[in-house]
Amino acid sequence: MTNSFDIVVVGCGGGPSEDNLSSYLLKAADATWEDGIVALEAGSGIGALTRLLELHPDVFASESSEPQADVQITTAADVYSRIRCYLVTHAHLDHVNGLVLSAGSVQGPAKLVHGAKRTLEGVASIFSGEIWPKLASWEDAEVPGSSLLLSSLPSEDAYTSVARDISVRMVPISHGQNDGVPYPCTAFFVRNDPSNREFLFFGDVEPDSVSSEPKNLEIWRAAAPKIPETLSAIFIECSWPSGRADDILYGHLSPEHLAQELTALALEVVSSRQRSRSQGHSNGARKKKRRNAESLPSLRGALDGLRVYIIHCKDDIQKAYDKPIHEVIAGQVRELVEAKGLGAEIIAVEQGMHISASSILPDCTRDP
Repeated sequence: MTNSFDIVVVGCGGGPSEDNLSSYLLKAADATWEDGIVALEAGSGIGALTRLLELHPDVFASESSEPQADVQITTAADVYSRIRCYLVTHAHLDHVNGLVLSAGSVQGPAKLVHGAKRTLEGVASIFSGEIWPKLASWEDAEVPGSSLLLSSLPSEDAYTSVARDISVRMVPISHGQNDGVPYPCTAFFVRNDPSNREFLFFGDVEPDSVSSEPKNLEIWRAAAPKIPETLSAIFIECSWPSGRADDILYGHLSPEHLAQELTALALEVVSSRQRSRSQGHSNGARKKKRRNAESLPSLRGALDGLRVYIIHCKDDIQKAYDKPIHEVIAGQVRELVEAKGLGAEIIAVEQGMHISASSILPDCTRDP
């Protein structure tokens, strides 16, 4: 099946190591990287990109590029010069550090930064002149010399075009609390417009079961009717390994909580399919079945065809495990999901990975 997206993982960790922070570069599969790049998060930047290109010099090679074309991407500066916009889930440094440090240092036109208004206000505060030079301004009040133009996305259900053949729908999620107040974050439904296929990407997110403002269920309800034919890939954080206490999650997920969230998604998928088959049922009957998991058919295999990419794993700086922490966490999630029989494939995302995402079975490879 034809792929819909190409995604290069510049960074996928959750810190504190600054060389592997949330940073993903993507394009429509039938476009070239030279046509323009969408940056999804911007934690790690030019340093990580430089090392990535040293290890995988052809990662941004486009099949349609002529061998001697002078537009081929070979350096980190080339990559940054072709970024057309950023999609930022929230303004924490591990998600915007690369965006900040590169501003004013690379060529190309001013780049749009998309996100929720509050997120962009946080980004703007960094460019106050005290923390970093004034290199960002609002799109509707552009200041000459700005390298970044802040452009808030609508909060309604509509999709907004952000690049050639790519549109996004922003949805709110919760990421713990700040001084006792819920800290907002966002997730993005990212759509390939010609094919109408999409993937779901989460910023930092806490489980509904511990959140003072649970919002994940609404996202699962929006995603459920699309799985797996239209939406077959979800990128979601799991920052901590198993056993983390709820009061020290700090607005993140652990394997136990992620398995609970995926069970909630599976319930919504089954409910959606049941409603499609039972259009004659009353609204009251449908609501009753949605609330009572025991009245629904088995959830076994409900997420068949879905790949769940585990991201934002916190570094194991104490060396408590004998293998990489992202493999440990993904393995723990996989064991829990398999025990429930949900059917989703669990994949540990690695820095340098090249992901080709389609609607049913996305191809995931790590370039040699």
